[in-house]
Amino acid sequence: MTTTIPGVHEDLLAYRDQFPILERKTYLNSCSLGALSRRSMQGLADFQEEWNEYGAAAWYSRWISRLGDLRSAYGRVIGAREGEIALQPNVSTALTMVASCLDHTERRKVVVADVDFPTIAHQWLAKRRLGVEVVTVPSEGRIHIPLERWAEAIDDRTALVATSHVLYTSGQIQDVAAIAEMAHRSGALCLVDGYQSAGQVPLDVHALEADFYVGGSLKWLLGGQGMAFLWVRPDLIGSLEPTVTGWFAADAQFSFQNTELQLRDDAVRFEYGTPSIPTAYTALGGLSIVEEVGVLRIRERTDHLTRDLVAKARARGLQLRVPNDPEQHAAITMVDVPDAAAAVAGLSEQGVIADYRHGLLRLSPYFYNTEAENDRTLDVLEEVIRGMPAMPDRPSSATTG
Repeated sequence: MTTTIPGVHEDLLAYRDQFPILERKTYLNSCSLGALSRRSMQGLADFQEEWNEYGAAAWYSRWISRLGDLRSAYGRVIGAREGEIALQPNVSTALTMVASCLDHTERRKVVVADVDFPTIAHQWLAKRRLGVEVVTVPSEGRIHIPLERWAEAIDDRTALVATSHVLYTSGQIQDVAAIAEMAHRSGALCLVDGYQSAGQVPLDVHALEADFYVGGSLKWLLGGQGMAFLWVRPDLIGSLEPTVTGWFAADAQFSFQNTELQLRDDAVRFEYGTPSIPTAYTALGGLSIVEEVGVLRIRERTDHLTRDLVAKARARGLQLRVPNDPEQHAAITMVDVPDAAAAVAGLSEQGVIADYRHGLLRLSPYFYNTEAENDRTLDVLEEVIRGMPAMPDRPSSATTG
């Protein structure tokens, strides 16, 4: 269980020195881009030094093994075992890989939610001309999706249910195990987008009962752009035959065989071509901090900061769109303001970095943030709002939750 004791895990503030941006800015935007650490910066310097020292020989003496280290580190963070992780450039390519393994001859439906990040739906909307039917499950106020709505949408024509572990529109932690159980009961597969959960929500990916889990280093894993991962349920790996591939997926990669294709028997069969080695180094730097701190402690700290932020925002009369149950609220808080884009710009002018989505201001404290930064953010926000036109009345269902 999480806790609201003041000062939870204040020892984690020692890690603030790892993130130079915190010396200059109040940074409450980790759900868009995790702060850059000195470890990631050093990793990039190490990569450059190895390139200078070894040239192409670095592939065999350094870089191939580092890719293996990265697969293992991603796996440890989500509770996966060796051989279950494939590296991906981004989640879009991971979804492309999964989609290439599916046969929609008899099962044409793919079920998604209206509050999933668009890249999930886009993957299958692009296949409608091939006969794929995309069914979108509606949310309540872009905050949460009642489980019965998933049950109503999933049937024996469904090939795949694809949705988010944490909703980027509200911070709601979905019961994806229940959704996966519904999918399996109808004979469908289940894919979970963990981009907003991996690194901030403790999990054992096997316990989620999903068939695929995707995520990446951009946000809570602190590794920057250009590196993501795909987890595949181990008993599925050998039975899936992708129709998109690359030479890293080949069983005997360095035999340079081009007259036949034999894929690896582990999850690396779902990789493409040469991964970005510089990004692998920055990703490993961020992951080393996440592993060192521990995702459970991260969750306890961010839960404390999020509850603190929500309580203080409501005390100031701000209207929020967040889950009712704090236990199901990850570190994303949505705030109604008259002009979200202007609010982000106004905050930025005073050194507070935030973001907005769907007309709402989005604040996301991480373990390296403080209660004082919550206070400063709200102080500056109130000042910015005072300079805006009055906000029109909104339906009560959209301002509670």
